[in-house]
Amino acid sequence: MRLNISIRSLLLATILLVLPAASSAQIILSIGIAPPPLPVYEQPLCPGDGYIWTPGYWAYAADGYFWVPGTWVLAPEPGFLWTPGYWGWGDGVFLFHEGYWGLHVGFYGGINYGFGYVGVGFFGGEWRGGTFFYNRSVSNVHVTNVYNRTVVNNVTINHVSYNGGTGGITARPTPEEEAAANERHVPPTSAQTQHVQTASSDRKLYESANQGKPPIAATAKPDEFKGSGVKSAKSAAPEYRPATARTVAPAAGNTAASRPGTPVHPNDLPAVARTAPNTGNPKLDKKYQQEQEKLAASQDRERQQLQQKQDQEHQKLAQKKANAAAQQQLEQKHQQQTQQLAQRHAAQQQRFQAAHAPAGRR
Repeated sequence: MRLNISIRSLLLATILLVLPAASSAQIILSIGIAPPPLPVYEQPLCPGDGYIWTPGYWAYAADGYFWVPGTWVLAPEPGFLWTPGYWGWGDGVFLFHEGYWGLHVGFYGGINYGFGYVGVGFFGGEWRGGTFFYNRSVSNVHVTNVYNRTVVNNVTINHVSYNGGTGGITARPTPEEEAAANERHVPPTSAQTQHVQTASSDRKLYESANQGKPPIAATAKPDEFKGSGVKSAKSAAPEYRPATARTVAPAAGNTAASRPGTPVHPNDLPAVARTAPNTGNPKLDKKYQQEQEKLAASQDRERQQLQQKQDQEHQKLAQKKANAAAQQQLEQKHQQQTQQLAQRHAAQQQRFQAAHAPAGRR
């Protein structure tokens, strides 16, 4: 049964909003508002061998930017390193390029995330055989497999969190980073995904509540937002400005609502994809198909519910005779909701495929 479908393929088929062919990174769209600068915070103690530091970053949801705390994550495979995600400006919008695991660190926008991520490569540690050795000069660790190597930072020290656009980092991929982009990648682990989901549900982590100084800036392990392993931000970046002061007007005709192929409402999404089973076992194929139809029906209901909710919001706005700016703001909110729904459904499909794949192909 050919069910070994990656989360990348599902997301690309579902969202229809992609980078150039050279990259397979997931995109989350933000219209017109630059992400806040990175806050100042300390790294918590590494919980044990095999954990790789993944820096914190600003993510975007319908209610604005929220902070995803930096955290130590177990590498999914020996030898794998983390390439952080980053925001980039292009075609009048800010696009988020999702991070990934691979044998080499790729391009992450030239963003200086700190703790070994100085904008190019990673200097927080290295694999030696099947064991990860930590660079104690930039990593907070109490393990025996360590070394000391001074990190020479030739990047201007700042807290800018995006590439391109007004005030953004101007770095471009090196040949080595371009090569890394074409290697085999592994998407964020389930622990990382849950970490982001938990952050998105914590109102204290939204910029609107913390003004660029998140109370949970880093954690010792993913999704552990309480306890001694939690580090709060020491301060917002010195160059922090509120969202209203960071607004960048998108070029005419480049708003998300006017871009062909960009889903704004659930009705704009393509039909839920279904994979025909072919195990050679009719009973197994029938059971798989029934479960797949059940999942598809559930996702269709969620689409309809969100569409109804958005239609009601449109009606209320029309009754108030809102201006064009308010209408555009609502469309941007709806687009974020639709993309988040599409991403969640794609992840559900991926987990379903993995759970029903033959044991030898999982």
